[in-house]
Amino acid sequence: MADGTSIKTRSGLTFTADVAGPADGPLVLLLHGFPESRHSWRAALPALANAGYRAVAPDQRGYSPGARPDPADLSNYAFDKLVNDVIEIVPAAGHHGRRFHLVGHDWGGQVSWGVAAAHPTRLASLTIMSRPHPKSFQRALAKEDGDQKNRSKHHRAFLEPDTGRKLIEDNARRLRAGLFGQGVPAAVMDEHLSVLGNPAAMEAALAWYRANKGLAADIGTIEVPTLYIWGDADATVGPDAAHGTGEFMGAAFAMEVLPGIGHFIMDQAPAKAMELLLAHLKKHPV
Repeated sequence: MADGTSIKTRSGLTFTADVAGPADGPLVLLLHGFPESRHSWRAALPALANAGYRAVAPDQRGYSPGARPDPADLSNYAFDKLVNDVIEIVPAAGHHGRRFHLVGHDWGGQVSWGVAAAHPTRLASLTIMSRPHPKSFQRALAKEDGDQKNRSKHHRAFLEPDTGRKLIEDNARRLRAGLFGQGVPAAVMDEHLSVLGNPAAMEAALAWYRANKGLAADIGTIEVPTLYIWGDADATVGPDAAHGTGEFMGAAFAMEVLPGIGHFIMDQAPAKAMELLLAHLKKHPV
């Protein structure tokens, strides 16, 4: 059973988080994507706790009311600040100076790639769900004859000033039918919208896209043991970007493809994802 808590970092931000497992267990930090929340990890926390890990799943910058600087100032959501939040959450969660395992999905995966590139010695392992290595993604996006441009066309809409209003109006009808419309159960959508389904949170979440257009990030070869999980029915990440990820790895790397699974892996195939994650963590102890 996960417990709710608040984690205050040295920058003065307070992150809402769910935690589970022994306080002195190896830390597994879990980062959600868009348009989701800490609830992405509802199946992960008890499984990790049962295996002896300390699992921490925060609502990230802008999603947590206590960690929501003004989204009108896009510098508040620059990529380096998203990465630094992770580095500050770790000691604030009681794991100062110790290596930890990092798990990220979608935007949480993008941030996790950044942490692994900037702070490789801090990590025991890296697990990414859906989001390919940024260089592989950018390469696929730039291909004139590729399909990644079409898969990522929603990113352009996120830059428009009225997008936030449109996404949450009429009980978030567009969000439910569009981005979530990949086999995510209605009850799960409700959980995520309990965090994200208000104007302040939505504008802050969209600021991630507006401050980091095209998901561009100067991230090179990753020197951390990495597991990459991708569903081959992912509507937003194509096979070109996904399968190119291994080219940017300088440490142990494994890619697992989940047949028939879409973008929201933990909402669609949590048991299989956890089986793979726990095996990866066991291979690379802190």
